[in-house]
Amino acid sequence: MEIIKKLKCSNKLIHCITNPISIMQCANSVLGLGARPIMAEHPAEVVDITDSADALLINLGNITDVRMEAMRKSFETALYKRIPIVVDAVGVACSDIRKEFFYKKLITAMDCICTTEESKPFLVIKGNYSEIKALYDDNYKGSGVDGDASLNTEDIASVAKELAKDLDAVILASGKTDIVTDGERNYAVANGVKELGMITGTGCMLGAICASFLAAQEDIEAVAEACAFLGIAGERAAKEPVGSGTFLVKLLDEVSLLQDEDIRKLAKIRKE
Repeated sequence: MEIIKKLKCSNKLIHCITNPISIMQCANSVLGLGARPIMAEHPAEVVDITDSADALLINLGNITDVRMEAMRKSFETALYKRIPIVVDAVGVACSDIRKEFFYKKLITAMDCICTTEESKPFLVIKGNYSEIKALYDDNYKGSGVDGDASLNTEDIASVAKELAKDLDAVILASGKTDIVTDGERNYAVANGVKELGMITGTGCMLGAICASFLAAQEDIEAVAEACAFLGIAGERAAKEPVGSGTFLVKLLDEVSLLQDEDIRKLAKIRKE
């Protein structure tokens, strides 16, 4: 696959509605890949912006009333335009309002607008192990926006498969091993380092990278490769011990430097 080459040659526009904590990392990740980020979130303009975009990322972190309305409008526009969508379900394990917004505003809209299989855009639901577990199990509660270390990969892989079938979407469960599944095709991605969990915004970066990859190639393999890409960038950035600030700078450097051949050589993707 030549996703990075496609991105650097195609000038794709990626509309990201994300939280202010991670805007810089997300925008620079998209730029580093050769695509164009736009971070518009005013409800009066997002329909126009999404209408001209090649992919949409919406991130539920640090939500506000204004951002929720913007995300709803952009999501519906992307459904009508059939452009690929990544929904990063940040915090749904600890926040009832975020989980309710996800199901009552986003999934309900998809069910109403996309009445046939052919009318549905490529949709990725992303979250850490806790967030994916919470979307599947109403009785599960997490603490904060961090992943739950007690959840094991095998159990989450099973949960992710069922959730993918329920929502008719690709599920990306990020953790020590990233799980990517559409309910039938299943991938486990083992790239990454602990340093990725020591700075804020790396999960949000993965969402932006995933949306960028899907702008170039709409398939589940692109989602798995996005996971491997960020993991490889982290591995290369952490080759020498550095502080968290320097690690972030080196991580952004690696995002802009990695090529398709690096992914082919270093990706730890297992099809299951």
